[in-house]
Amino acid sequence: MFKVNIVTVGKVKEPYFEAAVNEYKKRLSRFCDLTLTECKEQSLEGVSPDVALERESEELLKKLKGYIVVLAIEGEFLSSEKFAENLQKIKDAKGELSFVIGSSCGLSDKIKNRADLKISFSKMTFPHTLFRVMLFEQLYRAFMISSNAKYHK
Repeated sequence: MFKVNIVTVGKVKEPYFEAAVNEYKKRLSRFCDLTLTECKEQSLEGVSPDVALERESEELLKKLKGYIVVLAIEGEFLSSEKFAENLQKIKDAKGELSFVIGSSCGLSDKIKNRADLKISFSKMTFPHTLFRVMLFEQLYRAFMISSNAKYHK
């Protein structure tokens, strides 16, 4: 089965976001073997954001496997259909994929440079906990598009 890893910084604290993530994890289980890994968000107390990002990157790099997709504001914009097409190509070619969601400070250049693909959902900024729900929904939508189901309109 296709392995999809979601590697993210920080934990979801809001129960409504956690419930949404769990619902999509359940839906996605028929399409992929999904793993969610949460790395510790570094404190900004006494350090610059760059130092915190560098520390987070060390932990993130240990968790990345397969084809690496970094979610970053400077990434490429994709339609849901194009996202589904890319997902299918990665599935066929690599068999394993890791998505990376950064902290509220973003991601270090070290992580961004490691990416096989950088994508952006918008030029807007979103809380990383909400963005996690958005990614799960788009993954579900992509699998539904690829299987010609009626979810996507």
